[in-house]
Amino acid sequence: MRILIAEDDVASAQYMEGLMARFGDCHVVYDGEEAVSAFAAALEEGRPFQVVCLDIMMPQMNGQEALQQIRALELQAGVQNDHEAKVVMTTALGDVRSVMGAYKHGATAYVTKPILPEPFFETLRNLGISNST
Repeated sequence: MRILIAEDDVASAQYMEGLMARFGDCHVVYDGEEAVSAFAAALEEGRPFQVVCLDIMMPQMNGQEALQQIRALELQAGVQNDHEAKVVMTTALGDVRSVMGAYKHGATAYVTKPILPEPFFETLRNLGISNST
């Protein structure tokens, strides 16, 4: 499984990579523009990311904007709904507006920070994402 992690804080990115490494190959980027570019390149290569962990508050382009562009790329590429990447928004923002905005733009799940391993893994299991080890 290919996993894209977009997180502007280096320590948080390393933490997320440590959590997600058991599920597959992780590629880490540090802002929304890099996330969209990496996602587009993976689609073009025919090796799309199956899971994307997107922080909402990032420089250049925030996670919600990146999510909109990722979903637009999938639509343009003809990706069927049941083959779309599972997008997990990761953020310190837990307000209703942020949560609803994420789902409106196509998020699959929403997890607030600090991210605790077991509840996070439960969220992934609920999405059908299984441990590759």
